[in-house]
Amino acid sequence: MMAVGALASRGNDLRPERTTELIALVRAETDRADALSKHAAALRQEVDDLTRRRAGAAQGPEASALQAAGQAAGTVPVSGPSVTVTLTDAPASVQPAGVADDLLVVHQQDIQAVVNELWAAGAEAMTIQGQRVGARTGIKCVGNTVVLHGVPYAPPYVITAIGDQTRMEQGLRDSSYLTIYRQYVDAYRLGYEVTRQARTEMPAFTGPASFARADAVR
Repeated sequence: MMAVGALASRGNDLRPERTTELIALVRAETDRADALSKHAAALRQEVDDLTRRRAGAAQGPEASALQAAGQAAGTVPVSGPSVTVTLTDAPASVQPAGVADDLLVVHQQDIQAVVNELWAAGAEAMTIQGQRVGARTGIKCVGNTVVLHGVPYAPPYVITAIGDQTRMEQGLRDSSYLTIYRQYVDAYRLGYEVTRQARTEMPAFTGPASFARADAVR
């Protein structure tokens, strides 16, 4: 065993101090991350408790303002009549000559166009793939998937908005970008479907939030 160890070490320490230091560092950072996660959870709970007490004590215009702010930020669940837009890639069997494959799939700008038109048409709340959309929500293409709040999704992409259904549907029809998109739908069988729901329940946004600055409510 001594001979095998000597050959394996080639004259070096088989268990250098550096390895021990790295293991200790990883353990220390893991413990630190766990502690920070628990602290963040406690702070979120404190904020939620204070918000509920503030909302319960508020009356009149202040209560309405708090409710409107929570809805705009997506931090409270909402419900109401909605419109859903579903976008899907063209079938794999569709391979028109001279048309790049890139034009036969849904991109982030297509999703963003739908989202922007729905907001412009008076949408009061929105979800993408069931995730609540807020003021800081970003949509990003990564390969053949779309990432939302750090979670990758494959098509079909489902965008649902609560609000005036007729007005939102008209906004989608009037969009110059979506008019071109629908031409590709007709020509190359990209998926585009608009449906109505009498009542939709939307969850509150539960992801992390980071801000560069904040102002006190006056």
